[in-house]
Amino acid sequence: MLYAIISEDVNDSLERRLAARPDHLARLEALRDEGRLVLAGPHPAIDANDPGDAGFSGSLVVAEFDNLDAARAWADADPYVIAGVYAKVTVKPFKKALP
Repeated sequence: MLYAIISEDVNDSLERRLAARPDHLARLEALRDEGRLVLAGPHPAIDANDPGDAGFSGSLVVAEFDNLDAARAWADADPYVIAGVYAKVTVKPFKKALP
């Protein structure tokens, strides 16, 4: 089943994000290579594709996991969680309707 992992950053998270980004991306690339990743990306803190020093306010990952516990365990082990980038992470089932 698909799950949405919706994360909200702490204030001034950009430096922490940049430091943990390679490990964070490696985990996402592993999901992609397994055919389980639907989409992933950050929420710019301002209305721009490249927010520069404004940074990001959070992230969204939609991916396939065996169950909610597995999705939560994967989210809890995210390098951004470990680095203190996220203030809050919500994991919930997701049903893709379109496209």
